[in-house]
Amino acid sequence: KVARVRKKKGKKGKKKKGEKKEKKKKGKKKGGKGGKDGGGGDEEEGFKMVPSMFIPGIEEASSNYEDIWKHRDEADNFQQKYDAELIKELKRGEVESEIRVQVDDLMRQELKNLKAAIERDKGKKGKKGKKSGKKKGKKGKKKGKKSGKGKKGKKGKKAKDLTAGKTIESLYEELVKEGILVQYPKVKISDYMGEYSYLGTTLRQANIEPMPSLSDVRRVITEYGILPMGSQTVHETAPHVKSIMIAGPHGTGKRMLVNAICSELGANLIDLTAENICGRYPGKAGLTMLLHLVMKVGKLLQPTVIYIGNAEKTFIKKVPKNDMSDPKRLKKELPKIIKKMAPEDRILFVGTSLTPWDADVKGLCQCYQKIVLIPRPDYASRYLLFKELILRNGGRLAPTLDLSSLAKISDGYTPGHIITAVKHVLTERRVQQLHRKPLTALEFVTPLARIDPIYKEEEEQFKKWYSKTPLGKKRAKLKAEEEEGDGGGGKGKSAKGGKKKGKGKKKGKGKKRK
Repeated sequence: KVARVRKKKGKKGKKKKGEKKEKKKKGKKKGGKGGKDGGGGDEEEGFKMVPSMFIPGIEEASSNYEDIWKHRDEADNFQQKYDAELIKELKRGEVESEIRVQVDDLMRQELKNLKAAIERDKGKKGKKGKKSGKKKGKKGKKKGKKSGKGKKGKKGKKAKDLTAGKTIESLYEELVKEGILVQYPKVKISDYMGEYSYLGTTLRQANIEPMPSLSDVRRVITEYGILPMGSQTVHETAPHVKSIMIAGPHGTGKRMLVNAICSELGANLIDLTAENICGRYPGKAGLTMLLHLVMKVGKLLQPTVIYIGNAEKTFIKKVPKNDMSDPKRLKKELPKIIKKMAPEDRILFVGTSLTPWDADVKGLCQCYQKIVLIPRPDYASRYLLFKELILRNGGRLAPTLDLSSLAKISDGYTPGHIITAVKHVLTERRVQQLHRKPLTALEFVTPLARIDPIYKEEEEQFKKWYSKTPLGKKRAKLKAEEEEGDGGGGKGKSAKGGKKKGKGKKKGKGKKRK
């Protein structure tokens, strides 16, 4: 019996030792995994989306649909007549709230009557109470009057209406007669042609920052200028973009984009270009009246686009002697107006600039939230422009027309230059001769040669100016951080590799000793 007990104890001891070894092995494995995780922790986190403001509304609409309409049979309701029960349910709450207010008033009146009856029964005590109540009432009235006057005075200063006795129709007519509120040609945003930049990724891999394509410009204008302004709900919920400045060389389609924004929105276009308002509403009082008219009409007849051509002149460093348009007239007032705009105001300030480097960068960037730089069109965009414009102007794409070579030799020419060349070649007489004499690329060379292209020096000047803007500085900072991060990552890897090799050598020595 004693021997059997000893054997059992020995087996239990062996089992415990085995369990301890297994636990140690598991601990080592976990430690190894932790090390890997720790190494993975050094990796940069991916791009995280900002929580959307629209998701709660969509979820509410979805739940509303599931509760009311999902299981509803509308087969017999072809004419889509109203449902009386649904209307009753909606209105029941409103009626209840209105009746509750009336009932509360009646209850308060009854309570006052009961208190008055109790005070009468008390006699003298009740009379004293009445006298003190009257005194307090008088004091309260006096205080109320004083405070009321103060409040009225403050409100009067804030909401001072210079055109209180005039109707909106008369104000609109006045702006039209003065040439401030102008007509614009109907242009679709899709008419602004441009191809996607296919070489963008390749250039970035070679550490060359590519210029945005015309397709990118169209997308940005749609996102910042058209989509938020098209809906009151979106404008109040989405990030509030109050002003945009479009900068680029001559002929890149800056004014066309302004017309496209207005056409897509069906908006009013108010022109506050220095040359347009020169001589109108003179003096400080006149300028105050002009801006009051513009903002009042703009807010009452939304959406409104306020256009400022040659936006750099408002913040120009030195005004030329021959410029008699008083370009700095809006310098102080414009930033104040833009700052006061609320999310419910569907008003967009759009400025265009040919030479933005002439202006003070700080003042210009404080006034305009978003700056869109339009570059020269790349090869893909030029090819698309020639193809579409020839077809739109009555031309035909024959085998003799080498569009690829034409797009190659027209490097540096803007869409405006290409339109001029195409219209010069495709006259009515030339269109009639197309069936006998097809188009060739050589015909477009002569009109293009008469136009001065946009040289690289001018494009570099635009790039240099853009790098001084807040967005350009942020981009340069991020690029520098990425380069530093890449350099640090390389060193880390080599150090790790060195450590691993060292460990391998030690293991080998251990084996030899054994």
